Amino acid sequence: MEFSYYPGCALHGSAREYDESTKAVAGLLGVSLHELPDWNCCGASSAHALSADLAFDLANRNLLIAREQGMDLVVPCAACFSRLKAALAEADSRNGGGAKGSLRVLSLPDLFLSQGLFDALAAREKRSLQGLKAVCYYGCLLVRPPKVTGAAHHEFPETMERLMGLIGVEALPWSHKTDCCGGSLVLTRTDIVLDLTGKLLHEARIAGAEAVVVACPLCQSNLDSRQADIAESGGPRYDMPIFYFTELIGLSLNHKDAPRWLRRHLVDPARVLASKSLLLR
Repeated sequence: MEFSYYPGCALHGSAREYDESTKAVAGLLGVSLHELPDWNCCGASSAHALSADLAFDLANRNLLIAREQGMDLVVPCAACFSRLKAALAEADSRNGGGAKGSLRVLSLPDLFLSQGLFDALAAREKRSLQGLKAVCYYGCLLVRPPKVTGAAHHEFPETMERLMGLIGVEALPWSHKTDCCGGSLVLTRTDIVLDLTGKLLHEARIAGAEAVVVACPLCQSNLDSRQADIAESGGPRYDMPIFYFTELIGLSLNHKDAPRWLRRHLVDPARVLASKSLLLR
C-alpha cells in the first residue's frame, strides 16, 4: 500500500522520533509513505487566530499537492490533521478549492485501524510488552469536532487501546483521554499548560498508569517537557514516560532504532521499561 505523507513542522524538528518510528513501523507492515514534495506549514499553531483566509490557504496548498500525487494523505500530527481536514471540508465552498473530490485525509491511528495494518500487525511475530500499564491520550484535535474529523467515537475513542492490546500493553480506562493539554499555548501561557498537563498526569497516575501513549507531537511535548516544571514548582514528581504509539509498536517489533527514539525523550523511559525487562539493547 502507498500513501502520501504530510509530516508537518514538528516531525522534522522536535518530534523526529515520531516521524522515524512512523515510517519504520509502516515499512515493517508493508506500507510506503511518500512525503509530499515542497510541503509547507499548515498554520496549525496560529494562522486560524490571525486570518481565516491564511489558515485555509496554508492547509489547502498541501491538499492541492496531495491531489497531484494521486494518493490518500496520512497526517501523523493531530493539529495538522485538524487543519487539513478543516480545509478539505471548506474547499467545496471556496473559489479555487481544488482539494475536493476523492482525496482522503487520514490520521495515523485511523490508518492503522482502517487500512489493514491492524490485521498485519496482529499477524506479525512480536515481542509482548506485557506488564506495561498505560493510558492512551488522544487530545482534543485528533477526534473533534466529529463533523470535521469524521470520528465515530469522538468522546471515547479506542483506536490506540486496540493497537496497544495487540502488543501486550495494558491500556487502562480513564476519563481524560480527549481533554486538552494546552497545545501551542505553551509559548504564550505556560501557566495554563502547566495546569492542564498537571491535571492529565494526575489523572493518569490515579488510573494506575506508568506511562501515557499519544499520537500528537504537541501533546507529547507538553506532557513530557512540563513534568520537571511541575516538580520544581512544588508539585508531584511524576517521572512518567510519554510514548508515541508508533514507538511502542516498533519496540514490540524489535526495530533496531527503537532505543534511539526513546533516548530523545526528556522523561527517560528506561527505568519503567527496564523494570518490565522490555528494553532493547
